[in-house]
Amino acid sequence: MPVLNAKRSAPTDDKRWKIVETRMRRLGDRPEALIEALHAAQEAFGFLDDDALQYVSDILGVPPSKVYGVATFYSFFTLKPQGEHTCVVCMGTACYINGAKDILAGLHDKYGIKPRQTTADNKLSLLTARCVGACSLAPAVIIDGEAQGKIKPDELIARLEAM
Repeated sequence: MPVLNAKRSAPTDDKRWKIVETRMRRLGDRPEALIEALHAAQEAFGFLDDDALQYVSDILGVPPSKVYGVATFYSFFTLKPQGEHTCVVCMGTACYINGAKDILAGLHDKYGIKPRQTTADNKLSLLTARCVGACSLAPAVIIDGEAQGKIKPDELIARLEAM
């Protein structure tokens, strides 16, 4: 059985682990820093793999099951590498009733992917969010970090194709 809070070295000699280590150290290597530590690891590597989850667990002294539970509960964490481009479709009430489900259907028809999937060519990852806080722009999507509002499925596909 692993000893909790046993300081261990980074999983690899990748320099990005130094960024993660520094962020956790600034937060005091405490269990309360779990979400921030996961965010730092995902920001550094683009996703959270098993090594990252175990490393955060070991350093913060948080059981691996809790680390995994937090990483899978929050939609902004991902356990798989993302595509070159990311499209987040808001599924909040305003967006949903104004066509978010049609956007998802259009993306599925065009690219054959569902939320939390990436196209076979690794060009596009599709995610959903509970709310992106842009209700007046419903339906809203975020393409590579840029919010787009009042968008129709065919308009979104045209923008994605132009990328």
